[in-house]
Amino acid sequence: MTEDKYKVTSKISLKNSETKIVIENAEKELKKISKKLGDIQNTMYAHNKYAVLVCLQGMDTSGKDSLVREVFKEFNARGVDVHSFKVPTELELSHDYLWRHYIALPERGKFGVFNRTHYENVLVTRVHPGYILGENIPTLNCIDDIDHAFWDKRFEQINNFEKHIAENGTIIFKFFLNLSKEEQKNRLLRRLEKQEKNWKFSPGDLKERKLWDAYQDCYEDAINRTSLVHAPWYTIPADDKPTARYLVAKIMFDTLSKYSDIKEPELDDDIKANLELYKNQLNSE
Repeated sequence: MTEDKYKVTSKISLKNSETKIVIENAEKELKKISKKLGDIQNTMYAHNKYAVLVCLQGMDTSGKDSLVREVFKEFNARGVDVHSFKVPTELELSHDYLWRHYIALPERGKFGVFNRTHYENVLVTRVHPGYILGENIPTLNCIDDIDHAFWDKRFEQINNFEKHIAENGTIIFKFFLNLSKEEQKNRLLRRLEKQEKNWKFSPGDLKERKLWDAYQDCYEDAINRTSLVHAPWYTIPADDKPTARYLVAKIMFDTLSKYSDIKEPELDDDIKANLELYKNQLNSE
């Protein structure tokens, strides 16, 4: 099964994880899978007991935005909500760091996509710990106060957050789009060389690229600490975009297809017994 190949079930090393595979006809197969996922969501809407949370993480240019566009393009628009979490606003900083993620969770019957996620709070902030001070946490007065115990506690909080929503009916998928440093270079160059892509480029991308190894270490630690049965991580080779999109869709489809209880509710016996009567009433108008 595709999900078994890429699911993180034991400690991983990102340095030893593949970043590129190419699946033939990936775009064609993605269209089929996406339509089937949309059908599952329609059934989930009627069933009204499960929500699906899709978490996408990856280095800059790993293809998160285009993956959302292509994987969910066959969905009914009402069935999927996408949230991109950027630098916290003043309002968001006036709450605890998980607040903005809680209020964005999908309702039962829907897919919710977090394009960048609550894991930014143990990734970007870990590489740039000064950002944590902006949260005005009572016990933190300077960067030196942000020790190993702080990160241990934050990982525990994230695991508890995911356990809580999973136990209340949210099916969680966490995808790390595993991009090689060389492919990121190529994609950044394309942003500079193609006028229609210039708007995507920021000089800050190059500053963050210099911190590649630090980010990789933080991603590896986060994945190893938080890939749990109820909220597993999947490391997806991301150098070939069509293949990455297909793998994400296939994993979701394979997993959701195992939920035999997701089905449209039965009609009330009285309604079912009078279907012909209702049809005759309409036809006789």
